[in-house]
Order: sequence, then structure tokens, then C-alpha cells
Amino acid sequence: MLLSLALIFLSGMALGKVFEKFRLPKLLGMLLTGILLGPYVLNLLDPTILGASTDLRQIALIIILTRAGLNLDIKDLKKVGRPAILMCFVPACFEIIGMLILAPKLLGISLLEAAIMGTVVAAVSPAVIVPRMLKLMESGYGRNKSIPQMIMAGASVDDVFVIVLFTAFTGLAQSGTITPTHFLTIPTAIVFGLVGGVIAGLILSLLFTKFRIRDTGKVIIILSVSFLLVTLEHVMSGVIGFSGLLAVMALGASIQQKKYEVSKRLSGKFSKLWVGAEMLLFVLVGATVNIGYALDAGVLSILLIVGVMLFRMAGVFISLIKTKLNYKERIFTGFAYMPKATVQAAIGGLPLAMGLACGDIALTVAVVSIIITAPIGAMLIDKSYKQLLSME
Repeated sequence: MLLSLALIFLSGMALGKVFEKFRLPKLLGMLLTGILLGPYVLNLLDPTILGASTDLRQIALIIILTRAGLNLDIKDLKKVGRPAILMCFVPACFEIIGMLILAPKLLGISLLEAAIMGTVVAAVSPAVIVPRMLKLMESGYGRNKSIPQMIMAGASVDDVFVIVLFTAFTGLAQSGTITPTHFLTIPTAIVFGLVGGVIAGLILSLLFTKFRIRDTGKVIIILSVSFLLVTLEHVMSGVIGFSGLLAVMALGASIQQKKYEVSKRLSGKFSKLWVGAEMLLFVLVGATVNIGYALDAGVLSILLIVGVMLFRMAGVFISLIKTKLNYKERIFTGFAYMPKATVQAAIGGLPLAMGLACGDIALTVAVVSIIITAPIGAMLIDKSYKQLLSME
């Protein structure tokens, strides 16, 4: 495992720097590192680390979402209002509708199989989006209209919404039945996740006020509580849902509201942790990519991904109707809602593991969506924000 970690960090850093030299997102280099080191190409990674890949990727997500929460000012989010709520589910719904329309025609699959594929592909990647939105907030781009805050919050809830739909549709495919209680998990996961995170954040704020704890100690405590919140998500099942990752962000936002100066210092600590976590996350995502599936996918799968992305962009524009955002800012928001990586890597192979008929094609489309949208979306964000957003 130690050799695998050395290869991940050294190769990921080297290829990341190479891609940066060519003015391309370094995550491209990290994804390529994972593909090359992974079991489908050179097979240089220890099976132990691949077995723990899901947990390691989740730790990385917890780090970046905690940092996002520590930088998320609720007052800014309230200023955005209605579009922030619509961005949580409207673009994902449009993308799933696009899959229902296009996939049966292009790939010859049933509507239910298309719905499952739609939920696999529809989630955006907080790991790609959040660091870039934090960078914009720090530099002042789009901050006067709270655009980065809106995108960060929307992307986090978007994942909860899509994963619950995925569970419902795969359950229908396996059992042949679906009940309204399947969909009750969506509001309960969001509400209980937010409430749980806020309560945890308020308790920690009180703890940090009552006791003198070094910032390093605070980071360890916050991470430990975040791990517990995500664990609670796995414990709570059935009709009552709980979004651990949403709770993590709410925890950080609560501390930001109560202990502003402390939150700024802690955000700096978490940004240092993210340097290593980011590399681990994207290299391991790359290692899940079966390049053979991607090569076999052909033009039709690529056309499908491009088509459903157009539906997603339409959903973004509809969410932003009657807002103060100008057309450039709306285009940027559409770009920011493109990247996919972590959720697709996590659930792309589940239909195949469940023995569903659409398992192979769902995994293929998930792989293609990562390869196309993660680098292109990241590149569009990085290259366009100065032209499309105004500075504060």
C-alpha cells in the first residue's frame, strides 16, 4: 500500500504539473495518472488501496465540503433566494429527461434503463466545482451576486436528489415495484442533513468558545464529527433519509456564522489538507475508469453525453429566469454545472453489480461522462470566469 500511495502522490503531482504547463486543469493529469496506474492499464496499485478507494474518496469529499461550509455565508445565499433552490434539482431533472428521450433511440434501451442511466450521469461533481468556486470567492469574481455560493450549494443538494432517484429506479428494476415512500427520502435527507449539520456546528462553536483548543485540534474535532455525520447517513435507511455530506457543509457554515475569525483560520488549514486529498480523490477516480469500456462506447455514447448536457444547460437557464444575472453570468453558471466525476465513479458500476441488463452500458456511459465532462467543465470554468464574471 505504501508503494501505491507513493506512486499516486508523485505521479499525480508530476502529471498535474505537466498539464498546468500546457494551461490545462491539473485534475486532467491526476485522472490520467489513475487510469495509467489502475487495474485496466498498468495495474500498479495495491488491491488493498483499491478496496479502500470508496472510503478514501469520501474522506477527500468531506475535507472539501467542510472547507466550502467554512466559507459559505448564509446571508449571501439568502440574497440569491429562489434560483439557489431551483439549481438543486431542475438541471438534474432536465438531464434525466434528456436521457429518457435520447438513450432509447441511440442505444436501444428501455425507458426504465434510460432512467437509471440518467440518474447515474445527472449528478455534478462537488470535488471539481467547490475548489473553483472557493477560488472565485477569494478573488472576488461573481461575489457581488453570490454566484459561487449558489453553485456550491446547488451542486451539493443536486447529488442528494440524484442518488435518491437512482436508488428508487434501481429498486424498481429489481423488484418491479416502486412506492411514493421511495421519494420521501429526498426531502427528509435534505432537511435532516441540514438540521443535523447546524446542530453539530452550534455545539462545536460553543465548545470552541468554552475551551481553549489549538486550530489543529479544532480541525481534528471537526473532521471526526464530520465522519460521524456521514456514518449516520449509512445507519439511517428506509423512508427517513439523512445526507451526511450536506450535514458536513451545514456544520462548516454554522461555525462560519458563529465564529467568523476562527472559520477563516480553519479554512486555511483545510485548504492545506485538500492539496493531498485532491490528488488522492482524482487519481482513485481515474483508477475506476475502465478505458476499454470507454473505447468500446463509440460515437453514440459520446453523442448521448453531449445531448444530455444540452438538456442540463437548458435546466440551468430555466432556473435563472427572472434573476439579476446577465447572459454572460448565466453561461458561466451552465459551464460550472457540467463536471462529473465522483458520483459517477461511486455508482456507475452498481447496476452491473446488481445484475441489471443495462449494467454494462450504464458503466460505459458513466465512464464516458467522466472523461468528457470533468476536464472540459473544469477547463471552461478556469478559462472563462474572468471574461464572464465581474469582480466585486
